[in-house]
Amino acid sequence: MNNKESNLILIIDFGSQYTQLIARRVRESGVYSIVKSNKISKKDFNDLNPKGIILSGGPNSVTNTKKLKLSSFILDSGTPILGICYGMQLIADYFGGKVTSSQKKEFGHATFNITDRVTLFKGIKSKIGFDVWMSHSDKVIKNPAGFKNIGNSNNTKNAAIYNNKKNIYCLQFHPEVTHTKNGEVIIKNFIYEVCRCKKKWTTTNIIKDIINNLQTQVGKKKVILALSGGVDSTVVAALLNKALPKQLTCVFIDTGLMRKDEVEEVQDNISIKLGINLVTVNAKSIFFKKLKGVSSPEKKRKIIGETFIRLFEAHSKKLRNIDFLAQGTIYPDVIESSSKDSKSDVIKSHHNVGGLPKRMQFKLVEPIKLLFKDEVRRIGYALKIPKNLIERHPFPGPGLAVRIIGEVSEEKVNILQEVDHIFIEELKKNNLYNKISQALAVFLPIKSVGVMGDQRQYSYVVALRAVRTIDFMTASVSEIPYNILNIISTRIVNEVNGVSRVVYDITSKPPGTIEWE
Repeated sequence: MNNKESNLILIIDFGSQYTQLIARRVRESGVYSIVKSNKISKKDFNDLNPKGIILSGGPNSVTNTKKLKLSSFILDSGTPILGICYGMQLIADYFGGKVTSSQKKEFGHATFNITDRVTLFKGIKSKIGFDVWMSHSDKVIKNPAGFKNIGNSNNTKNAAIYNNKKNIYCLQFHPEVTHTKNGEVIIKNFIYEVCRCKKKWTTTNIIKDIINNLQTQVGKKKVILALSGGVDSTVVAALLNKALPKQLTCVFIDTGLMRKDEVEEVQDNISIKLGINLVTVNAKSIFFKKLKGVSSPEKKRKIIGETFIRLFEAHSKKLRNIDFLAQGTIYPDVIESSSKDSKSDVIKSHHNVGGLPKRMQFKLVEPIKLLFKDEVRRIGYALKIPKNLIERHPFPGPGLAVRIIGEVSEEKVNILQEVDHIFIEELKKNNLYNKISQALAVFLPIKSVGVMGDQRQYSYVVALRAVRTIDFMTASVSEIPYNILNIISTRIVNEVNGVSRVVYDITSKPPGTIEWE
């Protein structure tokens, strides 16, 4: 976004898995935000001229000699600062406080009590403590000079501190995580009451910026879109078609790893409903051959990423003079794959991020790379993409390959397609589909004894998973009624040959991921 009016919040990333959630919370409040590493230069900082600064959490410890630091020109800039978790500890350490490792760690829900109703807590009506999300093993045991306590938890006396003269606020908990009650209020108070930002970041502006950026980046050259048929790639297709209608060709690779009847559905949605040029490439045999004998989830993702690119390269020669490859990469893909500037742990390599080969003949175009799923959906609605396309549950780029634990085979794919179809069909039939953020089935590499028709069966086990989430960075299990789960289980065992047992995954994220691999 253009920063002529200096109406932005700068977020400094110290490697937290939640860093981009902070950016999302700011942007959904109507203010543009940008994420930079802790190594940001003075020139870049001055050019940005932020209205406020937020320091993220991170896996490091300020008690470590190899701790991540931040330049004094930022900490002493006079710009309002909000330090979160590691950000708080860094501030305390820099200004002369004391941080130490705690024997009583806090991970997950904690109760936060306000001790001083400063501007950051304006409008919070709780007279008693409220739930917040903690994730720390270090804590501030001595405040720096000029900083006072404004909140505590059961295990952390200094759970929030504040310096009036420096306009610096520090929180040990994570207001950006949806599990924190009043987190949205706290962030809005910081950006509007403390930083005095104006609400200018809207869906209309986002679309306008994306289209301008696409036209500038691609120019008059041609672009191929790696279309999966999911929400993200469909929205990218619509954006590209709006920005570069005569230069776009959508290429859909039929990997054989899609959901039941999905190939036909994608063709109908893109070619007929949206009127976009689409080419379908049947590559089932290629992918099954490449994946034979491969069990490692990371290896499967990288093989699929490599194969995708090589197929696009081969097909581009038929289309002639293709310079750009477009993808529906979004923020969670990038975060979980990590990046060169990040100090966060790699959770998994996404086929379109960490799974991409180092050498490609294309230049990448990723117009929604800085957006979260809900932001992408709002753009889809604004572009008048059919509602049923926008509200589809997410589906991983590697397809059912990462929902099959262990080696992939056509038999396992066929079984999982049928299981998934029954699961989704029953959710829709019982008006639960749109109340669930993502539902999926997983093929497990084990067999279980069962009895069907008085005969002993020794067949496969499948797992069902359904979660509720706003941002896909954290998620809670969906509480599907047992009677409906019973119907789904009965149908699967009766209708899908090779399955003798169905289990339901009740793990939240974290500690689990939404997908199993």
